[in-house]
Amino acid sequence: MSFLSLIGVEAVKIRRSKILLILAAASVILWLPSILNAKMNFNMQAEGISPENNFFIQGFMGMCWFMFPAGMVVGTVLLSQTEKADRGLLKMLTLPLNTAKLMFAKFVILLMLAAVQILMMTGMYYISAAVSSKLLAYHFILPPLFVLKESCFLFLSAIPMIAVFWMLSVCIGTPIFSVGIGLASIVPSVLIINTKLWFAYPMAYPFFVITSEYGKLAANLDTAELELIPWIPTAIIITVLSLSISCLCFGQAERK
Repeated sequence: MSFLSLIGVEAVKIRRSKILLILAAASVILWLPSILNAKMNFNMQAEGISPENNFFIQGFMGMCWFMFPAGMVVGTVLLSQTEKADRGLLKMLTLPLNTAKLMFAKFVILLMLAAVQILMMTGMYYISAAVSSKLLAYHFILPPLFVLKESCFLFLSAIPMIAVFWMLSVCIGTPIFSVGIGLASIVPSVLIINTKLWFAYPMAYPFFVITSEYGKLAANLDTAELELIPWIPTAIIITVLSLSISCLCFGQAERK
């Protein structure tokens, strides 16, 4: 079976699960407070940021710090559990398939879920910005090119984090432990982005990226600048190492 065929099979499994419904619910929950508290965006003169930019950045900061990583933790575990529920992974392993190819097919599906979640949250941003604009008679909607650029950058920055979450779900057989460790690893991000070693903690990458953008949009606010070195080499090493460990551990419990 080809790699693309494996991805197609995994995509069918995802459509039958509740993962997309959970991600959609998370997107709505994220932006609802932004509509309710839209007036607060006019009280940011001290930071030197416009109401529309603050509306965008505050929502995306909430997404990057917890909602998006948490969605990936839950999605990763659910993706792993779709196989274990009916002993599907054991059946797949009995076929003449390359285990590494199967593992990477699932990881590609996970990346697709990440892209879908970011698209959902971006779509909800435009909906909530439009509603807030109507309610307050102020234009909160930013140019699509700017929002799309930020969304793409967030997706790329999240790949090492997703690789680590996938490794945890593969190596830890008990779902509740995997979810617990994954969610617990998100919380320190808000502290770690203020240290010089933030680049060594992949769970902090999306939040650091949007926080750095906050500093660009707010004239009177100083935030750490995004330096590609040593971030990019470290991110590549973390991703490769996490996927390598996942390859070695994938299906080991079922084989026993």
